[in-house]
Amino acid sequence: MLMSDEYKNHHYVPQWYQKKFILPEESEFFYLNMAPEYFNDPRGVRHQIKNVKRQGSKKSFVERNLYTRKLAKVESVDIEKYFFGEIDRKGQEAVKYFEEYSYELPLKNWGDNFDYMMDYMSTQKLRTPKGLGWLSNKIETNNKYLVLNSMLKLARLHCAIWTEAVWLIADASKSDTKFIVSDHPITVYNREYGPRSDMCKNCNDPDIWLNGTHTIFPLSLDKVLILTNLSWVRNPYQSAIRLRPNWNPFRGAIFKFTDIQVMRYLSEQEVREINFIIKSRAMQYIAGAKEDWLYPEKYVSKSNWNTFGHGYLLMPDPRGVTFSGTLMWGNADGKSGGAVDEYGFKPWEEGFEDKKRQNEWNTFNNFQGEFANLFGPGRRGRAFNTMQLDNERDSNDFHQYHLSLQKKKYKDRNKK
Repeated sequence: MLMSDEYKNHHYVPQWYQKKFILPEESEFFYLNMAPEYFNDPRGVRHQIKNVKRQGSKKSFVERNLYTRKLAKVESVDIEKYFFGEIDRKGQEAVKYFEEYSYELPLKNWGDNFDYMMDYMSTQKLRTPKGLGWLSNKIETNNKYLVLNSMLKLARLHCAIWTEAVWLIADASKSDTKFIVSDHPITVYNREYGPRSDMCKNCNDPDIWLNGTHTIFPLSLDKVLILTNLSWVRNPYQSAIRLRPNWNPFRGAIFKFTDIQVMRYLSEQEVREINFIIKSRAMQYIAGAKEDWLYPEKYVSKSNWNTFGHGYLLMPDPRGVTFSGTLMWGNADGKSGGAVDEYGFKPWEEGFEDKKRQNEWNTFNNFQGEFANLFGPGRRGRAFNTMQLDNERDSNDFHQYHLSLQKKKYKDRNKK
């Protein structure tokens, strides 16, 4: 009985991941129920059950029989025991790898860890109660067996889009406030869909294949992975809710490790704004190492949703993003090879090197100028574009060049 019961308490947020948000000297965090229950006392007076508890990972983000399937009269726990077991084991390695990611260290096993990370993140987005609810809406059924089967089939649904995104690993080590964790750890944010919008109600989430949707994944108390669509970095002046080029998720994609941006140090207000997004997109529960961190709304207003960080809170630094195009390769036989453009289109596909995207070069340069004007010459994220880490600051000439682009943009706009 013990063995069969072992796999029926289903942590939809793995315990090893939860523990990354507990202080090193502690064994518990503060766990907030944002939809607390009520009870009536003997006099018939209604009371709210305390909505914040101190508890450990064993009792947190867990639901009994969430993944248990009934086949006739037999219960199957294979999803929890085998499917998630392997993904979580490899995912734990990958999350630690990217938490500690640095160009100063040897890039060992980067290919494996990237694959493990994509598998873990994509599955994690689907396996929560919110994710399963979203999937249920998409396939238009409440049949638990069909929803779970769809989760298994669509486990890699998000991988291609995230592979082609611009990756930023941001750092909260200089902030007194640290990251919280929610019951839906793979959080998405689109500045055009605020917390009150229909796209954000109940189990709904803005799709990751919309231009302006960022994906937020806290790696630990101090680190967060932020993924941004390349089309949004090149042109944040377009519609944030329009589909990105080649939005089809069911395909392969190519990732370039040297484009990952690191060394973006967040201010305390920026950490609070990210925590506010995480809390706003949670289904019911969040947890944090300190109780005050559970209430970012004390410092952040919902009405500022689309203007966090001048609207660019989650943006990688565009000055560290290369404007690359089609990638071509050949094999040793001199006969076979291939090509793919920056949005994953193959030469025979409609959209390959689409001339309609020529304006991206201008918008990208304008955005670099705007970013330099807003945040100054100090880089807000550094990549490894020229086989060495980008400079911490723009040279004076480089900075003035970007500012001149911004001035030209306003001059052209005024002429119109």
